[in-house]
Amino acid sequence: MTQSDKPRQYAAAGVDLADAESAKERIGRLVAGTRTPLTAGRVGAFGGMVRIPPGMRSPTLVMSTDGVGTKVLVAQQAGRFDTVGECLVNHSVNDILVHGARPLAFMDYIAGAGLGIEMLADIVEGVARGCRAHGMDLAGGETAQMPGLYAHGHFDLAGTIIGVVEEDAALHGDAIVPGDVLLGYASTGLHTNGYTLARKIVAEDLGLELTDEWPGLGQSVADAFLAVHRSYARAVTPVFNRMHALAHITGGGIPGNLVRVLPEGCEAVVETGSWEWPALFRLMQKAGKVSTDEMRDVFNLGVGLIAVLPRDAVPAVEAAATADGVKTWVMGHIESGGRSVRFTP
Repeated sequence: MTQSDKPRQYAAAGVDLADAESAKERIGRLVAGTRTPLTAGRVGAFGGMVRIPPGMRSPTLVMSTDGVGTKVLVAQQAGRFDTVGECLVNHSVNDILVHGARPLAFMDYIAGAGLGIEMLADIVEGVARGCRAHGMDLAGGETAQMPGLYAHGHFDLAGTIIGVVEEDAALHGDAIVPGDVLLGYASTGLHTNGYTLARKIVAEDLGLELTDEWPGLGQSVADAFLAVHRSYARAVTPVFNRMHALAHITGGGIPGNLVRVLPEGCEAVVETGSWEWPALFRLMQKAGKVSTDEMRDVFNLGVGLIAVLPRDAVPAVEAAATADGVKTWVMGHIESGGRSVRFTP
């Protein structure tokens, strides 16, 4: 028996280096397809490199790391991995977008056990698709097979984004004043938050499988749960200079995220009747007997982003969103008061 014919003990333990090398080659081609004029260095190097855009007076890097939570369990159970990577990118873009930043580069991290080449390629294709949509370099990442830590076929997905903004143009919320308006931007479903509770309601309270149709919605549970987290980059970038703040509505819902951009002495008043919750959220609240307060804390309730801006800026900001196909509506205002978020009855 030659050395190459001997059983591979690492593969027998759960990590196949030959499969890993094949996955690297496919992923490398996807990464190469996202290179931009600002990309430096080589694909497959130990680190990713990206240049700062030329001509900036005081470039400031904006960085964020996040994941897509237990949405990965829905993908794993449905056997569909084509959207969670794009969700990860769009979520991350929105997180730096609220500071007025332009995305430059992204790096992903996939950890799991027994991850097939096709599964990994589908996940990274979603990441690459999201990067290409934003003219952003997928500068690299890591794929780690860790049997013993993860169950076979299970994985987690996270990423780090780097963006840049002129320091004096960054949005911090300090320009917010009483009289400003809250403008809501429609979400595309759950986005990437609240899946632990949503999955419980579907399985235990509604008794539905992922392949079943949501009652009255005309789509399967899997289709609704795996809808891509919307990016708001094209909707808001043209009108950054008209805004005082932006809040990405993720974990913690409207109250937990809107308060993060408020300065001292400003209270955000959200007008409860200014929009109707999408049917998906109303069905989950009824089936799970979830209080309205908890629904507000866990889910986005159809609001993926909130802009805080002067009233006279509303027409221009709404027009920019409409041009990108994103629905918006005035959903409240800023008053003098304690730094908090209040919902009208």
